Amino acid sequence: MSNYLSHSWLIDRRHALRAMGSLVALPMLECMVPLRAAEKTTTSPRRSAFIYLANGVHSLNYQITKAGKDYEFSRSLKPLEKHRDVITPISGLHHPGALSHHHNCISVWLTGGKLGPSDKNTISVDQKMAELTAQHTRYPSMEVALTGDSLAWTADGVRLPSLRRCSEIFASLFEEPKGGKMAQRRALRRKGSVLDANLAEVRRLEKNMGAADKGRLNQYLTSVREAEIRTRRADAWLDTPLPAIAEADRKRTNRDIAQTLAGDYFRTVYDLMVLAFQTDVTRVATFSLGGEGDAFAIPEIGITESRHQLSHHGGDAGYMEKLTNYDTFAIEQYSYFLTRLSETKDLNGKPLLNSTMALFGSGMCYGHSHGNANLPLVLAGGSDLGLKHGSHLDFNKDAKGFGGYSLGPDGALTTAHYQVCSRPVNSDAHMSNLLLLMAQRMGVETDQFGDSNKVIAL
Repeated sequence: MSNYLSHSWLIDRRHALRAMGSLVALPMLECMVPLRAAEKTTTSPRRSAFIYLANGVHSLNYQITKAGKDYEFSRSLKPLEKHRDVITPISGLHHPGALSHHHNCISVWLTGGKLGPSDKNTISVDQKMAELTAQHTRYPSMEVALTGDSLAWTADGVRLPSLRRCSEIFASLFEEPKGGKMAQRRALRRKGSVLDANLAEVRRLEKNMGAADKGRLNQYLTSVREAEIRTRRADAWLDTPLPAIAEADRKRTNRDIAQTLAGDYFRTVYDLMVLAFQTDVTRVATFSLGGEGDAFAIPEIGITESRHQLSHHGGDAGYMEKLTNYDTFAIEQYSYFLTRLSETKDLNGKPLLNSTMALFGSGMCYGHSHGNANLPLVLAGGSDLGLKHGSHLDFNKDAKGFGGYSLGPDGALTTAHYQVCSRPVNSDAHMSNLLLLMAQRMGVETDQFGDSNKVIAL
């Protein structure tokens, strides 16, 4: 009985049978679940996805003007109407550290950090979550960017690299390493030994350094430690069989797509994210639809200009119409992602959307004048994590002195609305408050994230 209580019978869920050079993965067994942890067989893993749209939106056609449950969808947000019960459009949030920093806002969208010549970025919320979930998954997180850099930043303020080719993303998640596992293991261990040698050398040098150099050295050592951890993780997972991928899923996701087919590309990346969550190879993902200066055109819907070009419309009616169409198109693809999450079941037979939070938005509101206030944001999913949706959450309405949105005789927003996009109406409404909520719902034990001052109630 003492052996039973001490878990001596417990088998690691990554255990596999090995004989004569072959390897057979075991199914999920009761003896892989620790005592008093039966709830783990019915509780789905918590997941989060973050999707970034560069250059803000055409706010006059995007902004929802009524708060609460009885809100009406704006023109740009219409594709999400079928998801009303599982989404929360959010208005009025901003990152104080990003105000007046224009295109650099993408760098702090998930960190809540400051931007300036002497400022160093902080950890992004996805990586804060990954610190908790990485012990359970083959990969701590997934970073995809259509163009430019990823949205993810380490605790050391280093941006993580991104992938963009769909076949490359598929291979990184679901295919055996080139040259076989043994070759990969040798490469990883050589890398680990080089890192160890560097670490020993810099520690000897530290004794002769001044304060400034020691600070830079500490930053370097942190990067070395992070690389060592990633190397050890990759080595430890090499003997764990990769998940079996259905042929239909493989055909849908393991392919390359031309930039002239943006919708196909967006949907394929979303399918890859769904597949990664479904197979539990990772529980955290970020997807940038393009950087502030290089999000490409969408010729399939008649848009030959870049998104950055359209955002600087100068009041041109044709450009504003195309920007609205671009916004609507991007939101249609996000709606597709939510549909796929709702249709796809996890290992417990529940919709992935129930246990997945998906945040869509931008670090800019009005691109023409680089307004970094009143950020366009939509949070979806996570009902099993305690999130309650169905309302428009408007922090502008909570601000003293806010006289309402500037509407014309026809009920449409006027250009006076751009002031709301340029300067925060509610100075206490920090976007980090939303990121803190998401971190907590993922199980991160913290009362502070970025420049948060109060967790959002949702």
